[in-house]
Amino acid sequence: MSWSHVIETHDLLDTPAADGAAVAEYLRRHGAGDGEVLVETVAGAGGTTDFVRVTVPGTDGAASGGPAPTLGVLGRLGGLGARPEQIGLVSDGDGALTAVAAAAKLLDMRRRGDTLPGDVVLATHIDPDAPTQPHDPVPFMGSVVDQEVSNRHEVLPEMDAILSVDTTKGNRVCNHHGIAVTPAVVDGWIVRVPESLLDIASRTTGRPPVVMPLTMQDITPYGNGVYHVNSILQPATATSAPVVGVAIVTETAVAGSATGATDLGTVESAVRFVIETAKDFGRGIAHFVDAEEVRRLNELYGGMSHLRGAAEPAAR
Repeated sequence: MSWSHVIETHDLLDTPAADGAAVAEYLRRHGAGDGEVLVETVAGAGGTTDFVRVTVPGTDGAASGGPAPTLGVLGRLGGLGARPEQIGLVSDGDGALTAVAAAAKLLDMRRRGDTLPGDVVLATHIDPDAPTQPHDPVPFMGSVVDQEVSNRHEVLPEMDAILSVDTTKGNRVCNHHGIAVTPAVVDGWIVRVPESLLDIASRTTGRPPVVMPLTMQDITPYGNGVYHVNSILQPATATSAPVVGVAIVTETAVAGSATGATDLGTVESAVRFVIETAKDFGRGIAHFVDAEEVRRLNELYGGMSHLRGAAEPAAR
């Protein structure tokens, strides 16, 4: 279980003073070694935010020259808070909460001798006073940096697959309280939902798995003028590796800028889902895509990687 890590992390992040240095110190207390935690402060149009990245090496991972694949875990969000407009942790902060709590749990597991086979790289950003922005059906949280900047600091070439954890409560297409997984997105293709991840969702929640629907708009870069359900699949615009979204969802539409909306039970389920996926992916049990099927799609219909790039008006 990860309850203590979720509660500790919630207390750590639910403050106007939350920053990358405090998160890095927290992770070091759980066993992160020298060079395993990186904090970068990045300035944007509306202020600054701290990107935090921690690497948890595996027994047979790439960091030590081993063959086990590397899993990326990204906590996506606009901000932890919308101060001074809102007081306290906002719903949008659940992605960062999940990523930091999962990192602390993995570090504790390693310290106790339960080291995973593959490396796990977890990244998010820490901003207690991000802006808000209009969105239908409920307001979004904005960010002081755009998605391209977030991708540059969080999406790494060594990630063989990525879980993108994001609050996805501001919609009417996934009316469920808990977590939902998306279909896999790989180099511009939306492909089938990974069966192995559905298995993990079932065992970590004790319920039938729930799937968050995606549209083509959702996997294109922000800023192109089309509707996106949120930023959960924006990491897929920066990599050809497969990306699966882990959506924290609710039965009603809840604004990302709403306070008092974080359900720690759901966050704890998301943390366990992340950790179990990391275990199985590193052991070759969990697979995000069928590589042969993706190859066949490209052979039949051509590549879809152009959807990852900046849009240009089509010729008429």
